[in-house]
Amino acid sequence: MNRKLTSGFLSILNAKILVSFVGVLSLPFVVRALGADGYGDYAFLMSTFSMLMILVSSGVTEGVQKFVAEERDVAGWREQVLGFYGKLAVALALVGSVLLAGATWFGLVDGLLSPRFRTYFYLLAGLVVAAQLRAFVRRSLMGVGLEKYSESLVVTGKLTWLGVSLGLAWIGYGVAGFLIGKIAASALTAVVGGFVLSRHVSIPRVLRSSAPSFPRRELLSFNGLNIVLVLLLMSLFHVDIVMLRLLGDSTQTGYYKAALALAEYMWLVPISLQTLLLHSTSNLWSNDRREAISELATRVTRYAFLLTALLAIGVYALADRFVPFYYGQAFVVLLEPLTLLLPGALGFALARPLYGINQANGNLRPLIVATGGAAAVNAGLNYALIPLYGMSGAAAATSIGYGSMFVLQVACARYLGYDPLSGLRPTRLLATVAVGAPLIVGLDALVSNTLVAFAVVPAVGFLAFGAVALGTGALDAEELLEAAELLPDPVERGVRLIVS
Repeated sequence: MNRKLTSGFLSILNAKILVSFVGVLSLPFVVRALGADGYGDYAFLMSTFSMLMILVSSGVTEGVQKFVAEERDVAGWREQVLGFYGKLAVALALVGSVLLAGATWFGLVDGLLSPRFRTYFYLLAGLVVAAQLRAFVRRSLMGVGLEKYSESLVVTGKLTWLGVSLGLAWIGYGVAGFLIGKIAASALTAVVGGFVLSRHVSIPRVLRSSAPSFPRRELLSFNGLNIVLVLLLMSLFHVDIVMLRLLGDSTQTGYYKAALALAEYMWLVPISLQTLLLHSTSNLWSNDRREAISELATRVTRYAFLLTALLAIGVYALADRFVPFYYGQAFVVLLEPLTLLLPGALGFALARPLYGINQANGNLRPLIVATGGAAAVNAGLNYALIPLYGMSGAAAATSIGYGSMFVLQVACARYLGYDPLSGLRPTRLLATVAVGAPLIVGLDALVSNTLVAFAVVPAVGFLAFGAVALGTGALDAEELLEAAELLPDPVERGVRLIVS
């Protein structure tokens, strides 16, 4: 990766690591503050809200990120894109908020759920506007190359949400307090981010009407197709939770959501790459540099496999110790769903960067077909398995749906004209897992003390797995040294010593 790409990747990755670290530390407090039942309600509300925001936000936010990053020979192109999408973002947010509040007012929520959800959905109506403005500002900052600011605001928003939410929960507001915290955090980051953005673009020019020659139809076409695409993608995240809540109960949903939260920590690097590759590969596509795209995609896929496989092995080895220590003894019931989720989480981690590259192409129809296939598999299996096996059925169905996403994204990539598997070294990758997994699981079995295991197994397992990857040729020494340059100085020096 070139210096600019590396800088953007590090900004996104560092923010995700910080947010995840805060999330890891705070999740036990969140779960205990709400209880399994309240946490299940909150997970259901957030999944429902996320599905609604696909219609309100996805075409706007990803559209502004993609098009504002393009270098077109049009006067004031950046400001025209921001102005077009800014007005569209506000209009869609107001429509979505009014519809949600209206549905609650006329009793639809009471009929489908229960009266206690009425207040929650009114708060969600306010969150629609705040979250839309926050997302628009963040994606705009990313599109103009200001990832260091956009991602700092993500961390700020997470800390604000936690502070407000836990404080309100402590005085008895429960789930409503967490929703109020979301609104406060979104509003704060939107205001601060808007101020930063105003220092780099001309706000008066943004507020003007776009020129008659501005390609509104092209942008609106991307928006419409992208809404369909993101709706299909997000269904992979939320259909299982929504179905489990409707076909099961809040307690099961809470346990299952806790298992998902652990599995999703494996996606830190792949999601960072997906976010970056959406706007950073747009120029490669516009210049028809398909060989460069293939080379980039292959390396990214190989790195993502090694890292995510290592994390999956670690989660599997330590889960029986970590879950009761982290969540509490009552949550040991999620061990089986968590184990079932791990293979699919690995497949989905490989699909995320390819999804970003395919999306940057601009031809979204084949990507919609590929993502729609995975969404159909996921929804159908969840509908079939949840009534029979509860949260374990949801986990198995979702894992298969996640895995199919990678296969279908590879097919989409080849249709678009590049091969993300050329030079992947699949035999060496599988050999690394076949040798490394027993070493890590065996090490965990040898250490009897739980706290010692938390300290020893990840560190020694990382070194052992890295050594195996070098030995099998899945990873070259030069590549490892190149990756070490992205790490803090003490870690980089340690990696260089090991390689030497």
